[in-house]
Amino acid sequence: MKIEHLAIWVHDLEKIKNFYTTYFDVSAGDKYINPRKQFTSYFLYFGSDKTRLEIMHRPDIEPNPGKRGFLHGVAHFAISIGNKQGVDALTDRLRSDGYTIESEPRTTGDGYYESVVLDPEGNYVEISA
Repeated sequence: MKIEHLAIWVHDLEKIKNFYTTYFDVSAGDKYINPRKQFTSYFLYFGSDKTRLEIMHRPDIEPNPGKRGFLHGVAHFAISIGNKQGVDALTDRLRSDGYTIESEPRTTGDGYYESVVLDPEGNYVEISA
């Protein structure tokens, strides 16, 4: 078994798609549009295993005013860069491009080397080695 995909609701579908395709070397499938439900989405493909993240938008889905990552539900997801130097370099690039680094690169108590960045809508993304 494996997780087939993870889906997140977003406000600005194109902005989120551009963030992940720019910084995480993912490819985006074709935009799906369901006019009857006012639903649009993209699947983003990560690496050769084709792990996918679905980003979805519908105008009636309201943002949660709480601090994402600290509410019941999905807290974060992690994207493996492959090595510590990659984590450091991507974290620095995201910082210099104005994104919020929620947690600086470090080795966690359970042995992961990671940092945490907030995507443009405040979702917590772990960048791991």
